[in-house]
Amino acid sequence: MAAAELLLLRGDDDVAVATHDLSSGEEAGAPGRDPVVVRDAVPRGHKVALRALPAGTEVRKYGQVIGVATQDVAPGEHVHSHNLGFEEGHRESELATVHVELPVPPEPRPTFQGYRRSNGKVGTRNYVAILTSVNCSASTAKMIADQFRGFATDQYDDVDGVVALTHQSGCGLVPTSEGGQVLLRTLRGYAEHANVAGLLVLGLGCEMIQLDTILSGAAVSPDTVVKTLTIQDTGGIRATVKAGVAAIREMLPEIEERWEREECDVAELVLGLNCGGSDGYSGITANPALGWASDLLVSYGGTSVLAETPEVFGAEHLLTRRAVTPEVGKRLLDRIEWWKSYAAAGGGSLDNNPSPGNKAGGLTTILEKSLGAVAKGGQADLAAVYEYAEPITERGFVFMDTPGYDPVSVTGIVAGGANVVCFTTGRGSVFGCKPTPSIKLGTNSELFEKMGDDIDIDCGRIVTGTATVEQVGREIFDRILAVASGELTSSEDLDIGGEEFVPWQLGTVT
Repeated sequence: MAAAELLLLRGDDDVAVATHDLSSGEEAGAPGRDPVVVRDAVPRGHKVALRALPAGTEVRKYGQVIGVATQDVAPGEHVHSHNLGFEEGHRESELATVHVELPVPPEPRPTFQGYRRSNGKVGTRNYVAILTSVNCSASTAKMIADQFRGFATDQYDDVDGVVALTHQSGCGLVPTSEGGQVLLRTLRGYAEHANVAGLLVLGLGCEMIQLDTILSGAAVSPDTVVKTLTIQDTGGIRATVKAGVAAIREMLPEIEERWEREECDVAELVLGLNCGGSDGYSGITANPALGWASDLLVSYGGTSVLAETPEVFGAEHLLTRRAVTPEVGKRLLDRIEWWKSYAAAGGGSLDNNPSPGNKAGGLTTILEKSLGAVAKGGQADLAAVYEYAEPITERGFVFMDTPGYDPVSVTGIVAGGANVVCFTTGRGSVFGCKPTPSIKLGTNSELFEKMGDDIDIDCGRIVTGTATVEQVGREIFDRILAVASGELTSSEDLDIGGEEFVPWQLGTVT
């Protein structure tokens, strides 16, 4: 009987990845390496030792160190949390030493059908957003939005819906504090977002962050329809719901008349890159394919945004060496040092990051997870590093400092200006992010078969051999253009994405 095939990512790796569940006693091998006898059951996506690894040995995958053997590991043994541990070690982070020239493809430049705003930005959706200044107005905002569920899109071709953007903060904090400034940046980023055509800013009236504080610092496009309401001044919740519904009903015909989709150059896209529920295939299938699509977008002059700082820890050297200047690379290293202190202050470390789902999917340490995660960023030069929710002004491949928690991370990316998001998942994260469409990329075909209604593209075909990274990357790129032109994603078809507006909460709450 032929040996079961293992996936070897680099020729000198110490481990290979199981492409299906392996049983004890089964022979398995990787091309160019001697086969091994599997010593214990190994789930699909998990690692198998290809050679003897004495305790204390650095273990390599992707050609990089992913941890240290905590006990002697024999060839054919399952390598996971029971025998592989995190050890930070020392990584040399070169600054601005590698430059990759991304050639522009010779074919005609791609375009998409977008909404061009008078301030020069381009939207991929036309939403009315009810933006709350404080948690006290959250329920009222949802009551208003509920009156338009399905109504806007049924009655108006160029209105994608009404979304209530609610959160758990806005009061009990000092507006000038770090946490207050992060919240303000986030609210302003959504207020001025290119996918928002109509804006109702809703407050209670006595909160720390007032409506005029939000709007006075937001670069809202002059053609955005803007209205404000406070519950206290309007006469309570019932009166505010009535007034809010009336205000939006007035907006809808104006939005419909003001905008229609028009041809826009691909360079107007700002693509957010995120992953959630990663597994052992994430760094092999969906993430590299998304990286290919990201590079193609950047080659055309578009923008691609990598984030999740705790999930580049251990692979930051692969990014800093691609920085356009040493200062850009140093800024990323400074954010990682901040995160080390932040995690330590909470009694943890950055290696606490791999979730139970990540580990069930085959990921063991943060080093391994990060090496797969940075693949979403392709090979392009790193043009800039941004604070959370900071406006993205540089074109090209950039990085934003966000937590790894999916809703918080993507909220920051969207606040920065992303008008399309690609979200890779190996475990089946159900995610949307109104007002920006989110394209879900499944890392394995089993997930796509099981949760096909929630996944847009099956990237597991790369492992089964029915598609290459480049072929899937091209499919992702083409889907980005289609979605930017109005094609619904799986999450949009299910009408989810309103609950995933989760600004990062930092600092003291009094």
